[in-house]
Amino acid sequence: MRTSHSLLLRIWHDPEYDIKSATVEYADRGAPGDISVVGGNFIKKLDRDWFEVETKKGIKIVPYHRIKKIIYDGIPLFEI
Repeated sequence: MRTSHSLLLRIWHDPEYDIKSATVEYADRGAPGDISVVGGNFIKKLDRDWFEVETKKGIKIVPYHRIKKIIYDGIPLFEI
């Protein structure tokens, strides 16, 4: 089983994938239903413990353990 971090790294670096075709759903306290969804084109950096998301309010740091689902080109690849 792949972790959300390793899966995002694969999508980010593997030339067979395009991060812009990915969607990530993550726990986000205060958001409607405490869930936010971001398109891959708004993911700006992958770090060891978190990834950066570009929002209207600026850059947001999201730890990988908050990821609930990763969808690539309409196909769920990761879900908890």
